Amino acid sequence: MEGKKNSPLDSGKSAGENELVINKNNNFISDLQSEYEMFKKSSEENNSNSQNEIGLFKIQTANDWIEQAKARPIPKMLFSEFWHEGEVCILFADTNLGKSILAVQIADSISSGLSIPGFKLEALPQTVLYFDFELTDKQFQNRYSVAYENPYNFKNNLLRVEFNPDSDIPVNLTFEDFLNNSIENAIMKTKAKVLIIDNLTYLRSETEKAKDALPLMKQLKALKNKYNLSLLILAHTPKRDLSKPITRNDLQGSKMLINFCDSCFSIGESFTDKGIRYLKMIKARNTEIIYDADNVIECNICKPNNFLNFEFLNFGRESSHLKVFSDKDKDELENQIIDLLQAETGITAYTIAKKLCNDESKFNSFKVKVTRIVNKHAHNK
Repeated sequence: MEGKKNSPLDSGKSAGENELVINKNNNFISDLQSEYEMFKKSSEENNSNSQNEIGLFKIQTANDWIEQAKARPIPKMLFSEFWHEGEVCILFADTNLGKSILAVQIADSISSGLSIPGFKLEALPQTVLYFDFELTDKQFQNRYSVAYENPYNFKNNLLRVEFNPDSDIPVNLTFEDFLNNSIENAIMKTKAKVLIIDNLTYLRSETEKAKDALPLMKQLKALKNKYNLSLLILAHTPKRDLSKPITRNDLQGSKMLINFCDSCFSIGESFTDKGIRYLKMIKARNTEIIYDADNVIECNICKPNNFLNFEFLNFGRESSHLKVFSDKDKDELENQIIDLLQAETGITAYTIAKKLCNDESKFNSFKVKVTRIVNKHAHNK
């Protein structure tokens, strides 16, 4: 006869001991259920994430994007509304209008945590990498000293960068690739989050074509996203018509540069007073266009001691700084055209425009003006 198997409840045990066995069994089952629920939830989340990621895209509801964004800090102003944290910002102007002067002043402000009088700074002091491809160290010394003596005392977290003339470009890299690698290595070594690049010309040999501008902006965007950077990039404008307001079309190079940057502003020269500069917003994503043609910031470049800088003066209208063509100017152009028509029989309006146009980038509009005067002269004969 087979022996009788013991049940989980041993009759030889007391009621208390049997109750303890039951509780242990119930706890074990409960733990299994909890683990299963956690596994199920994790699997559902993983499946949900995989469904939200399709190739290059990540798809979420608009509400989910907002919830995700709540965890990110609100971008702080680095230079009033012109430039915020986390932005690729372009500052452009004609040569000798003070782009580098203003850029160094902004770098000094961010590194010290002190705002420029008349402008706003919300960020705490931080390391700034200033890539200076314009000035030699001696020229830099001259700007920030008194006759090469009594130098201005910058903060130690403002790091100025120059080309190393002794460096050799690896044979397997182009100059532009080596430059990009060097910039990235400098970011990693210094841990800097703010970069100022003076100027754009040295990052690519050609920025006037869309095919060259697009890879450049993608590279800068990639660096920004990878290291959570704020970038200020200086760029030139071709010689512009001082009678017209500054627009995005005045930036030298393709419109791709404007399309891919987060913000952009420009320095204009006052035609009525050559010592006056004005700052105008061209593009913004983190704020409204506050400093537009009706509200530019007027400044003066001065050096009261050992620091060359932009001094805030006032707010004004861009129109008050633009060249106004007088009747005398119009008469002078018309007389030049008539002289050429009389001197060279059969000369065309195109040829006259080529002879008289001082700015090749404005040739088409100038040619239209010349054609009108030529037709008017022919009609009056």
